[in-house]
Amino acid sequence: SQVSFEEESQNPPAVGHWKPLMPSKGDKEEPEGGCQDAGGVDEPQSTEQLNVSRLRSSSVEIREKGSEFLRDELHKAQKELKLKDKECERLSKVREQLEQELEELTASLFEEAHKMVREANTKQAAAEKQLREARGKIDMLQAEVTALKTLVITSTPSSPNRELHPQLQSPSKGGFRKGHGRNKSTSSAMVSAASHNVAPEPVSRECKEVDSILFAEFQAWKESPTLDKSCSFLDRIYREDVGPCLDFTKQELSELVRAAVEQNTLTIEPVASQAVPVGKVAAEECGGPKKCALSGLPRTCKHRIMLGDSGNYYYISPSCRARITAVCNFFTYIRYIQQGLVRQDVELMYWEVMRLRREMSLAKLGFYPSEM
Repeated sequence: SQVSFEEESQNPPAVGHWKPLMPSKGDKEEPEGGCQDAGGVDEPQSTEQLNVSRLRSSSVEIREKGSEFLRDELHKAQKELKLKDKECERLSKVREQLEQELEELTASLFEEAHKMVREANTKQAAAEKQLREARGKIDMLQAEVTALKTLVITSTPSSPNRELHPQLQSPSKGGFRKGHGRNKSTSSAMVSAASHNVAPEPVSRECKEVDSILFAEFQAWKESPTLDKSCSFLDRIYREDVGPCLDFTKQELSELVRAAVEQNTLTIEPVASQAVPVGKVAAEECGGPKKCALSGLPRTCKHRIMLGDSGNYYYISPSCRARITAVCNFFTYIRYIQQGLVRQDVELMYWEVMRLRREMSLAKLGFYPSEM
């Protein structure tokens, strides 16, 4: 081992005196007898010493080579340690950099989270404020709807409340006002049930039977109420009731009246006997207190109509007014259903529609209350 080699190197071997095998020239020759005696004794000893010297020289050589090999291995190990130290230093720097980035990321995440929480709190406060305002508006709208329902209950198309609709009062009670009141067909066209009810018997005594086809069409329309005349329910009523009821002698004016009724822009108002036609249209076209503009016949006209905002008035007879009013009552009730203001059973609504259709049919045949 290395330790034994080092110990041997520190303790050099004891080297004996070497006897020359052959005498040198300067030496004196010894007696022959003495040489024979010495050769017989010293020859094995010299051989042994030579072998020991060879062994020692080989061990020294081996020790030197081992030392050199160990130095090389040590040098390699030192190089590897230096490389590992550099790698450790690099990894340490990477770890420090990652730790720093992690801390920065954590701090930014916390800051972003706090920012989001603040924004959420602000939005929540704004939403709560809007909710309170919306609830206040809802309460107000509910109050308005309640009042409107009360109005609908007390003033329906079949029996309007004349206290809520002063324009329906007769001129003798309400007095004629100068100018004209802008009463759309939604309200001005409604008349009392007593003035429209031609049948002498009450409704409760009538025998009624639901027509399956008409009721099915009404139910289908009630699922998705619309004013589009392409649906089967309204298409039938347009063909059987609305069209014939608004078919007057003056075809061009009849089309205008029909469009105004559909668009809810028709105005009906009572007139005084001394009123004269106004507007751009000639007096002959507008009719007059003694001539109906729709039928062209000489009739006493107590009412006049205006189509939209045209400013042109047309005098109409009581019969024409009854026909227009019957159609307006129907459209008013249909609009009430579409807007969700009628809270009744489907069958009750169906029978109200049938009653309004009957009013249109009777008006078309020329039946109207004497008050008109």
